[in-house]
Amino acid sequence: MDNPASYRDAGVDIDLEARAISSLVAELSYRRSGNYRMLGGVGHFAGIIDFGDLALSLAVDGVGTKMRVADMLEDWTTVGIDCIAMNVNDLYVMNMEPVAFVDYIATDSLSVEKMSQIGRGLNEGARLANIDIIGGETATLKGLVNGLDLAGTCLGIQQKELIITGEKISPGDRIVGLSSSGIHSNGLTLARKLVDAEQAWDERLNGGKTLGKELLTPTRIYHEVLATAASCRVHGMCHITGGGLLNFRRLSSYGFDLSDPLPPQEVFRWLQETGDVADEEMYRTFNMGMGYAFIVPPGEEKKLISGLPGSKVVGEVTEEPGIRLKGLEIS
Repeated sequence: MDNPASYRDAGVDIDLEARAISSLVAELSYRRSGNYRMLGGVGHFAGIIDFGDLALSLAVDGVGTKMRVADMLEDWTTVGIDCIAMNVNDLYVMNMEPVAFVDYIATDSLSVEKMSQIGRGLNEGARLANIDIIGGETATLKGLVNGLDLAGTCLGIQQKELIITGEKISPGDRIVGLSSSGIHSNGLTLARKLVDAEQAWDERLNGGKTLGKELLTPTRIYHEVLATAASCRVHGMCHITGGGLLNFRRLSSYGFDLSDPLPPQEVFRWLQETGDVADEEMYRTFNMGMGYAFIVPPGEEKKLISGLPGSKVVGEVTEEPGIRLKGLEIS
């Protein structure tokens, strides 16, 4: 491509999205009276509800424009996994156990075969996360929706004293990264633009997968982190989802210095080289090989890593605010 590519040029402005969401949230001032009120504020990965000795949590998310990749390949068998993964991973970071899920499908027209394939993926995601799919809604919205949008809402539960919000994070804490399965379900608008520009959907990477299949690889479900949080001292956890490393801002006002990041998979290198995308843009758009992170006190990282193959220390928390990657400020 002639000019460096960016997520904004592809049609998604992360900064504008943040301002728009802040504008919406600023209007949400009403708070329920009586029992079962919300705990904490809005802005973490999931909302929490007081339920006596327990707390409930709710998360909502969707597959996004990864559905367009599924349409391109005419393979909808894995997007249900993505839908569940993007929700349960947002619950895991607060040490909430996902228990139930409802899906929402909005489409311009129904296909029996497509719905069957989506159902297969949802069922596999439910199995991986050990949750019940208790219902859902399908709406045919011709004239409003172009294609099919798949989203869902997940319910989690946990004892109040076991919830992890990041409030214990302090300078010197270690950041331990867990590898992603690839691009997950974020940044697909930019990724599709780059692959489209090169007409490279069938181009094979060194691992043998075509770029199309690589972009369709389902999001990793980090179900093992609940057992890890039960056996190790954990100050915070982060799902590296939309916004890349900027997600660390949800946890603390302290800084996060990633001096030794996990190596990105080949698909990220292909996207960056093909689009001449700057490092900062890559790390604020994609997970770049790290889909999840723990923040633990010094000395706890060895115990944690021993139980999570493929994980490693990627950096530490600093007194100075900001997110830095090998000295590069990510903003």
